[in-house]
Amino acid sequence: MNTATAAAKTMTRTWQSLCIRADLVPFSGVAAWVETTEGPAQVAIFYLPGYDTELYALDHHDPFSSANVIARGIVGDLKGQPVVASPIYKQHFRLEDGQCLEDESVTLRTWKVSFKGDEVWIEA
Repeated sequence: MNTATAAAKTMTRTWQSLCIRADLVPFSGVAAWVETTEGPAQVAIFYLPGYDTELYALDHHDPFSSANVIARGIVGDLKGQPVVASPIYKQHFRLEDGQCLEDESVTLRTWKVSFKGDEVWIEA
Protein backbone atom coordinates (compact mmCIF):
# COMPACT_ATOMS: atom_id res chain seq x y z
CA MET A 1 0.00 0.00 0.00
CA ASN A 2 1.46 3.34 -0.97
CA THR A 3 1.44 6.43 1.26
CA ALA A 4 -1.46 8.08 -0.60
CA THR A 5 -3.64 4.97 -0.23
CA ALA A 6 -2.81 4.67 3.48
CA ALA A 7 -3.63 8.36 4.02
CA ALA A 8 -6.95 7.99 2.16
CA LYS A 9 -7.96 5.02 4.34
CA THR A 10 -7.04 6.93 7.49
CA MET A 11 -9.02 9.96 6.37
CA THR A 12 -12.18 7.88 5.72
CA ARG A 13 -12.28 6.43 9.22
CA THR A 14 -15.28 7.55 11.20
CA TRP A 15 -16.34 7.35 14.80
CA GLN A 16 -19.22 4.96 15.46
CA SER A 17 -21.21 4.03 18.53
CA LEU A 18 -20.32 0.52 19.68
CA CYS A 19 -22.11 -0.16 22.97
CA ILE A 20 -22.81 1.38 26.36
CA ARG A 21 -20.75 1.33 29.56
CA ALA A 22 -23.13 -1.19 31.15
CA ASP A 23 -22.22 -3.69 28.40
CA LEU A 24 -18.58 -3.69 29.55
CA VAL A 25 -17.10 -5.89 32.27
CA PRO A 26 -14.59 -4.04 34.49
CA PHE A 27 -11.02 -5.38 34.19
CA SER A 28 -12.08 -7.78 31.47
CA GLY A 29 -12.80 -7.88 27.75
CA VAL A 30 -15.87 -8.08 25.54
CA ALA A 31 -16.00 -8.83 21.82
CA ALA A 32 -17.80 -6.69 19.25
CA TRP A 33 -18.19 -6.38 15.47
CA VAL A 34 -17.23 -3.10 13.83
CA GLU A 35 -17.37 -1.87 10.27
CA THR A 36 -13.93 -0.66 9.24
CA THR A 37 -12.60 0.86 6.04
CA GLU A 38 -11.33 -2.65 5.18
CA GLY A 39 -14.63 -4.40 6.01
CA PRO A 40 -16.08 -5.94 9.18
CA ALA A 41 -13.73 -6.83 12.03
CA GLN A 42 -13.98 -8.48 15.43
CA VAL A 43 -12.65 -6.21 18.17
CA ALA A 44 -11.84 -6.93 21.81
CA ILE A 45 -12.79 -4.00 24.08
CA PHE A 46 -11.11 -3.79 27.50
CA TYR A 47 -12.41 -1.58 30.32
CA LEU A 48 -10.03 -0.62 33.15
CA PRO A 49 -11.99 1.77 35.39
CA GLY A 50 -9.85 4.08 37.52
CA TYR A 51 -6.79 3.92 35.22
CA ASP A 52 -5.51 6.94 33.27
CA THR A 53 -6.65 5.17 30.10
CA GLU A 54 -9.86 3.25 30.79
CA LEU A 55 -10.69 1.85 27.35
CA TYR A 56 -8.66 -0.13 24.85
CA ALA A 57 -9.61 -1.83 21.58
CA LEU A 58 -7.53 -4.61 19.98
CA ASP A 59 -8.02 -7.32 17.39
CA HIS A 60 -10.09 -10.15 18.84
CA HIS A 61 -8.16 -12.60 16.62
CA ASP A 62 -5.22 -14.40 18.25
CA PRO A 63 -2.54 -14.84 15.56
CA PHE A 64 -0.89 -17.74 17.41
CA SER A 65 -3.97 -19.97 17.70
CA SER A 66 -5.93 -18.49 14.75
CA ALA A 67 -8.98 -18.23 17.03
CA ASN A 68 -11.07 -15.20 17.96
CA VAL A 69 -10.41 -15.29 21.70
CA ILE A 70 -8.47 -12.19 22.80
CA ALA A 71 -11.49 -10.66 24.60
CA ARG A 72 -11.57 -13.79 26.78
CA GLY A 73 -7.96 -13.33 27.88
CA ILE A 74 -6.77 -12.47 31.36
CA VAL A 75 -6.10 -8.77 31.92
CA GLY A 76 -3.08 -7.91 34.03
CA ASP A 77 -0.04 -5.73 34.41
CA LEU A 78 3.53 -6.47 33.34
CA LYS A 79 6.25 -3.95 34.23
CA GLY A 80 3.62 -1.25 34.79
CA GLN A 81 1.89 -1.78 31.44
CA PRO A 82 -1.65 -3.15 31.11
CA VAL A 83 -1.71 -6.37 29.08
CA VAL A 84 -4.01 -9.18 28.08
CA ALA A 85 -2.82 -12.80 28.04
CA SER A 86 -4.30 -14.89 25.25
CA PRO A 87 -6.38 -17.68 26.80
CA ILE A 88 -4.92 -20.33 24.48
CA TYR A 89 -1.11 -20.10 24.41
CA LYS A 90 -0.77 -17.27 26.97
CA GLN A 91 1.15 -14.71 24.90
CA HIS A 92 0.87 -11.23 26.40
CA PHE A 93 -0.25 -8.26 24.32
CA ARG A 94 0.09 -4.67 25.51
CA LEU A 95 -3.32 -3.02 25.53
CA GLU A 96 -1.84 0.33 24.53
CA ASP A 97 -0.37 -0.72 21.19
CA GLY A 98 -1.11 -4.45 20.69
CA GLN A 99 2.57 -5.45 20.82
CA CYS A 100 3.20 -9.10 21.75
CA LEU A 101 5.74 -9.22 24.58
CA GLU A 102 6.98 -12.71 23.73
CA ASP A 103 7.40 -12.15 19.98
CA GLU A 104 8.34 -8.64 18.80
CA SER A 105 7.36 -9.50 15.21
CA VAL A 106 3.67 -9.81 16.21
CA THR A 107 1.38 -6.86 16.92
CA LEU A 108 -2.40 -6.84 17.18
CA ARG A 109 -4.26 -4.08 15.39
CA THR A 110 -5.59 -1.35 17.68
CA TRP A 111 -8.38 1.20 17.39
CA LYS A 112 -9.05 4.50 19.11
CA VAL A 113 -11.92 4.07 21.54
CA SER A 114 -13.49 6.44 24.06
CA PHE A 115 -16.52 7.19 26.17
CA LYS A 116 -19.00 9.85 25.08
CA GLY A 117 -21.20 10.01 28.12
CA ASP A 118 -22.13 6.39 28.79
CA GLU A 119 -21.68 5.34 25.17
CA VAL A 120 -18.55 3.62 23.89
CA TRP A 121 -17.35 5.01 20.54
CA ILE A 122 -14.70 3.52 18.27
CA GLU A 123 -12.88 5.01 15.32
CA ALA A 124 -12.89 2.47 12.50
